[in-house]
Amino acid sequence: MNRKNITRLTVGFIVLLGMISLGYQSERKPDISTTKPTVFLHGYKGTFNSFGFMLDRFEDKYNWGNRALIYYVSANGEISTRNLSKGRSEPPLVQVVFEDNRAGFTQSAAWFASVLKHMKQHYYVENVNLVGHSMGGIVSLEFLKQYNDKELYPKVDKFVAIASPFDGIYSEGYFQVNHGPAATDLIPGSAALEMLRERPFPEDISVLSIGSTGDKVAVPESLKSLRQIIPKEQLEEIVIEDKSLGHSGLHENQQVDQLIHSFLWKDRVQ
Repeated sequence: MNRKNITRLTVGFIVLLGMISLGYQSERKPDISTTKPTVFLHGYKGTFNSFGFMLDRFEDKYNWGNRALIYYVSANGEISTRNLSKGRSEPPLVQVVFEDNRAGFTQSAAWFASVLKHMKQHYYVENVNLVGHSMGGIVSLEFLKQYNDKELYPKVDKFVAIASPFDGIYSEGYFQVNHGPAATDLIPGSAALEMLRERPFPEDISVLSIGSTGDKVAVPESLKSLRQIIPKEQLEEIVIEDKSLGHSGLHENQQVDQLIHSFLWKDRVQ
């Protein structure tokens, strides 16, 4: 065998080893069991980008955590995961993305429950925090009320709702352009909203609700209906006085970032 062929074989072997190594890294589970993960859930018509930029800030700008894992849930409820963990910082930050982002509260909560059940069974997670934007906060609340078996799901310690209209969306114009199961559930007085008030809220969960005077979708009056669901000793409410801070702007706002960080990891709201 001449030198040229030996060189080609050597290079090919090195490339093959590199491919095997990369494949192993992509398949290897991130270790999210040692430190409590925080799970982020988007709202109605939300996508990866809904919390994507906030999580980039948390990891890269503030060094508040390790963006470890993304859960994708298909329209038929199948779960897939993407490992993003760089293993450089904690706590783990986990993002959940629904393919059908217009499903109603009950279906969305069932999908969310399947994600958290998967986290407990496959990643051995015992405790989590939850952060939901808009309907993601409502779905998180539905999960907390309907799926509270600690043998099946991780125990939730803290829950942050950002711009979540717990009394529905008051704007009639909103429903002229938005339709489907989720939109129906978001109509004030809907059966889905009334069901949120039926079961008692777990006693050992602390809750922070964040809103803005500039939000025309989840207006402060709708946010405040959470007082009828969660005991006052478990609930903190912050309404930012800023007419320019709209519904989607809340998850792109550094003051909101700081409020979440203080509540989840500093045990106080600043």
